[in-house]
Amino acid sequence: MRTTTRPAGTQEGSGRGVMPVIVVALAAVVSAISALNLAAPSIARDLSADQTQIAWVVDAYALTFAALLLLAGAIGDRYGRRRALLAGLVVFVVGSGVAMLAQDPGQLIAVQAVLGAGAALVMPATLSTITSTFPPERRVRAVGTWAGVAGASAMLGLLATGLLLEAWSWRSVFAFNLAMGLIALVGTVVAVPESADPDAPRLDLVGALLSVAGLGLVVYSIIEAPTEGWDSARTLGGLGAGLVVILGFVAWELTRPNPLLDPRLFRLRGFATGTVTITVQFFGFFGFIFLIVQYLQLVLDRSALMAALSVVPLALVMMPSARGLAPRVVARLGARPVMAGGLLLVASGFGVLSRLDADSSYLPLLCGLVLLGAGMGLAMTPATSSITDALPPAQQGVGSAVNDLARELGAALGIAVLASVLQSVYRDELRLPPLPPAAAEQARSSFGAASHMGDAVAGPAQLAFVEGMQTALAWAAWTTGAMLLVVLALGVLLRPRTATDTAPAVSSAAAGSASPRP
Repeated sequence: MRTTTRPAGTQEGSGRGVMPVIVVALAAVVSAISALNLAAPSIARDLSADQTQIAWVVDAYALTFAALLLLAGAIGDRYGRRRALLAGLVVFVVGSGVAMLAQDPGQLIAVQAVLGAGAALVMPATLSTITSTFPPERRVRAVGTWAGVAGASAMLGLLATGLLLEAWSWRSVFAFNLAMGLIALVGTVVAVPESADPDAPRLDLVGALLSVAGLGLVVYSIIEAPTEGWDSARTLGGLGAGLVVILGFVAWELTRPNPLLDPRLFRLRGFATGTVTITVQFFGFFGFIFLIVQYLQLVLDRSALMAALSVVPLALVMMPSARGLAPRVVARLGARPVMAGGLLLVASGFGVLSRLDADSSYLPLLCGLVLLGAGMGLAMTPATSSITDALPPAQQGVGSAVNDLARELGAALGIAVLASVLQSVYRDELRLPPLPPAAAEQARSSFGAASHMGDAVAGPAQLAFVEGMQTALAWAAWTTGAMLLVVLALGVLLRPRTATDTAPAVSSAAAGSASPRP
C-alpha cells in the first residue's frame, strides 16, 4: 500500500468531526439495496412493473456498485478521496431526487444504475478518509465503527423503509436517501480534509470497461431469461459473450503492472477460499431478502414494517455469532473447518426456508433465519481473516478491497439468479382461468398484478409464486452446498502463503476500499 500524501494545508488530526459524516455517508449507500427490496411490492403496484422489471430496479444499483467499486477506489486515490466522496454524494443526492419523480419502471431502473455508480465512489472513499485522517491511537477504533455500520446498514435499510411505508409511498425511501446524502454532503464540505496519492498509477480504464461489460452481459442474460427462455439464442449467446469478456478481463489484468485486481492472487489458498465463501454467502443472503420480503407482503399479507421486523432475528443471531462465537471456534479448530461448518448451516437454513408455503406459521421462518444467521456469522469472520491473512502487511488494503467486491458481486448475482428462477417457475406453473390475452400476460409477468385480479387469478398466482420461491431457495441451498465443496477442494489443491511469498501487485484502489465487515 502506498503512503498517503496530503495536499498542503491538510494534516492528520483527531478526526472527531469526520466520523459522523463517514457513518451517515456509508449507511446511506449500503442500506439502499435492502431498502428497495422491501419497497418492491409498492413499486410494482404504482408503476405497473412486472417481476423482471422489479428485479432490475433492485439489481441495477447492486450491479453498478459492484462493477465500479475498484475503479472508484483508484479514482479517489489518484484525484483525491474528498473529491471522490463529494462527487459520489452529489450523484447519490441528485439521483435520489430524480428517482422520486420516476413515472415508469425504465426510468427508475436507469436512475438506480446511476445511484450505484455514486455509491461506488462513496464507499471506498469513506474508509480511506478514516485511514488518512485519524491518528494511529484512534484509527483501529474508527475502522471498527466503520465495519459495524457497514454490517448493520442492510437491516437499517429494511427497518427505516418499513417505517416510511407505514405512512408514505415508496418515493419516501428516496426522500430518506436524499436527506441522508445531503447531511453527508454538507458534513464532507465542512469537516472532511483532502488526501490523495500523487504517485498512484494511471487508471486501468480498459480493465474497468471489460469488467463492467462482462458482468453486465451475464446479469442481463440471467434476469431476462424467464422472458426470453433459458435455452434461447439470446440468453445463451449473452451468457457466452459475458463469460468471454470476463476471460478477456482476466487476460488483460495479467498483463498490467498495476491491475485493478490481479488474478494471480487466487493461487493463494486463504485468499481464494475466503473470497468464494464471502461471495456465496451474500449471493444467498441478498437473493433471499429479495424473495422473502415479497412473500411476507404479498402472500402472508403483512405490512412492510412487519415484514422488516420478521427478518430481524437473522441479524440478532448473526452479529454475536460473528463477533463472539466464530473467533473462539477458529482458535480451537482453524479457519477452514469453521468456514465449512458455517456454509453447511447456511445451506441448511435455505433448505428449511425452501419449505415455506402460503399456510406456514412464523416458526419455520424463524428456524431458517436462526440457521442462516448462525452460519453467516460463523463463516464470515474466518473468511474475511483468510483473505487478509493470505497477504503481506503492506497489501492489507487489497484484502479489504476484495472482501467488499465479493460482497457486492455476490449481492448482484444472487438477486439476478434467484429472481430469475422465481419468475421462470412462476410463469411455468401458473394455471389461469380463461382471460383476455393481455390480462393473462400481465398475470404471468407480475404476481403483484395477478394478486389484484380476483380470487380466480390470485389463488393460482399465489401457489405459483410460492412454488417459484421454494425452487429459488432450494437453488440457494444447493449452490451454497456446491460452493462448500469448492472451498474444501481449494483448501486441498492450493498452497498457503509462506513467509517468503510476496503477493502480486494490485492497484492502489485497494487502499481506498473497505475493511472486513462483521
